[in-house]
Amino acid sequence: MLCIGESMALFVPAEPGPPHEVRTWKRTIGGAESNVACNLAALGVRSAWVSAVGDDPFGRALRDEIGAAGVDVRAVAIDPARPTGLYVKESGAQGSPVRYYRTGSAASAMGPDLVAELDLAGADFIHLSGITAALSESCRELVRALLTAPRGTARISFDVNWRPRLWQDRDPAVLAEFANLADVVLVGDDEAAAVWGVGDPAGLRALLPDPPTLVIKHGERGATLVERGADGTDSEAVFAPALSVDVVEPVGAGDAFAAGFLAATLRGDDPRTRLRSGHLQAAVTLRTHDDVAPPLPSWIVAGLIGADDETWGAARLTGDGMVRR
Repeated sequence: MLCIGESMALFVPAEPGPPHEVRTWKRTIGGAESNVACNLAALGVRSAWVSAVGDDPFGRALRDEIGAAGVDVRAVAIDPARPTGLYVKESGAQGSPVRYYRTGSAASAMGPDLVAELDLAGADFIHLSGITAALSESCRELVRALLTAPRGTARISFDVNWRPRLWQDRDPAVLAEFANLADVVLVGDDEAAAVWGVGDPAGLRALLPDPPTLVIKHGERGATLVERGADGTDSEAVFAPALSVDVVEPVGAGDAFAAGFLAATLRGDDPRTRLRSGHLQAAVTLRTHDDVAPPLPSWIVAGLIGADDETWGAARLTGDGMVRR
């Protein structure tokens, strides 16, 4: 799977207290598409991250750490003139304000010429997000080129990933255009309501009639899958509740959900299993301050993925990492 988009150096507090009083910060890495790639690799799916970084220590850290997670980083370009972006996350269980320092970054200079360098037909999935489309005009055209280029049997997944700050001087109407060109669309009902004014599954299906697969995430409630059958009509929507979790910090959970869902889709799993696979991977990320966390032990996954609704609903991922009923 090819995951294409910007990743940055990420700084999170390494001590308690209000952010303006914190003096010690932990440097890690983060970015929607590389988060998905790392989660996929942890789940045993071959993945590659395609991007651009600066010829600087942060760029080297990104390539080294994402590569060490089992992701192919050979297609990451090194820009000698532009820096690697960075962002700062103020962690908290109820939400984590994020401050970006990415203007003029190496990745923001990516453009449609990149498409000719990629073997799109050789990929089973190409994963994109709306974040890339907001970085610059050239990045927006890169996303359009990827969505309209011949791709053989490869499918494209598109996570809307609404970031209002990035769209302040741009027209977000293009997000509906891009989503309609994808094969799999993932979107939160809250972000859909913010950008399109509609967040319910029926309304979103009316807005996005073309993607064969539409996943609407409802936060801690769960997720709904709307999918077109072989006869060209939508089958009955499937809802799967989220796994209960003692949340440490929520950023990165959406990327983890996407990876779990896409990995199960590649396996050909049934709709409920695909949604639950997304919830299980999101759950472990909710239990950490980092954007990527290792999957749950296989014995826990095996016990939950096919569990009846009562058993699934009674399960909870607690602070010690164990599922208790």
